[in-house]
Amino acid sequence: MISSPSVDAVMAAERAAAFTKRSIKTSAKFAGLKLALSMLDLTTLEGKDSPEKARALCRKGVRPWERDEEVLGERLPGVAAICVYPAMVPACVEELGAGRVVRIASVATGFPSGQYPLEVRLEDTGRAVAAGADEIDMVISRGAFLAGRYDEVAEEIRETKRACRRGDGAFAHLKVILETGELETLDLVRKASDLAIRAMADVDREAGIGGIGTADFIKTSTGKVQPAATMPVTLVMLEAIRDWYLETGRVVGMKPAGGIRAAKQSLHYLVMVKETMNLGIPGFEHVGGNPWLTPEYFRFGASALCNDLLRQIAWLKSGKYQAGYDFSEA
Repeated sequence: MISSPSVDAVMAAERAAAFTKRSIKTSAKFAGLKLALSMLDLTTLEGKDSPEKARALCRKGVRPWERDEEVLGERLPGVAAICVYPAMVPACVEELGAGRVVRIASVATGFPSGQYPLEVRLEDTGRAVAAGADEIDMVISRGAFLAGRYDEVAEEIRETKRACRRGDGAFAHLKVILETGELETLDLVRKASDLAIRAMADVDREAGIGGIGTADFIKTSTGKVQPAATMPVTLVMLEAIRDWYLETGRVVGMKPAGGIRAAKQSLHYLVMVKETMNLGIPGFEHVGGNPWLTPEYFRFGASALCNDLLRQIAWLKSGKYQAGYDFSEA
């Protein structure tokens, strides 16, 4: 039985709101916008998805703006990952190639409901990994969690992570989606975060993975339920990750997803990450000892955010806003 601390919802909301009031200088804002761009999981999860659309999204991910060097005088970073349904993974592998820098993430386990038999969810995961997915975004069984069947949920996470093991013995990175909009309270968000973190670590221990652990994540939402990502929820999840590091020395990633559409919002989240996760971790001196200021440990699940980041970057650099048609669709 996991014992999680209770959360003062009022104080969490006040603390989260404080991060939106920081003054950011122009040079820091420019760097922050580029960092946020590099942290994007560019996503398409629609019934009308096709291999052609997946390949186009891959091209967008590698080079978010074709005119960046012409307008800005520099090449912008690519995004962190392309996130698609398992059926689209082969098209992404074909487009991005074996030596890809932009990773391929795939939702699995009966996304977004998770209302499938466990064996079906595990087969879904295994097929995506075998097809070439670098990362798997799974959903927990919220019904089981809310009914208090915590051991059942934890075991499903362990089984899913085991299904992420490739033929070479390495694991595709796992992101556990809590669907926080359905968890009702911040206390339950904290409990679900602690449960997911520990379940993933159990499999690391089984596999003999030491050090800071596998770069697995906890994630707020599928983007299909409202509310999706919010700053108080993300703060609570970050604190669970921080406390786990302080207890064990292991690092877990964080992914707020859904509802983050404006570049200004992304900067608020980065301020929260910088101030909450300022732990001075060895090996990450280039980011002030804060691994969550890198795409390896922090992601935004938000396709609509991409073009607003580009628009704001162009405005800071040139003093002119670009028209909407200057950017390809994400």
